[in-house]
Amino acid sequence: MKTNYLHKFIGTGAGLGFIPWAPGTFGALGGVFTGWLVLQSSTAPSIFLSLLIVFFFFCGVYSSNKLIPEWGDDPSRIVIDEVVGMWISMLFLPNNIWLLIAAFAGFRLFDIYKPFYIRKFEALPGGWGIMLDDVAAGCVTNVLIQLFLVLKTQFLW
Repeated sequence: MKTNYLHKFIGTGAGLGFIPWAPGTFGALGGVFTGWLVLQSSTAPSIFLSLLIVFFFFCGVYSSNKLIPEWGDDPSRIVIDEVVGMWISMLFLPNNIWLLIAAFAGFRLFDIYKPFYIRKFEALPGGWGIMLDDVAAGCVTNVLIQLFLVLKTQFLW
């Protein structure tokens, strides 16, 4: 069964998932780049990025479900989950290159190793499992960075 090209375009993060080595890392880098562009160019950057997260989360679930019959369960070519997860990692952070690097590194760490029950989300059916483990990894990353910023502000410097 041939899948619609739009689902492949969305699911692969505009083709980043077709990169043969480390497609998840390239998907996350695509999220860094596009998220940074949104955060730099919008008058209400966090609100606009939040809307993109919600929209592409549901597009990712739907497109993943359409791609699973052709590509199998949780194929590495689907990286829209990394894009959305990376955007969540960046949400509401101050504009700082070191925090962006920390968000990328933290997200990839949690996405790969899946601690804190993140792995449980993979067990959900179809596109939900594909998307939600990366959403959870992005949330954990963001919360830890926000906690670091609060502690730094209140106690360290």
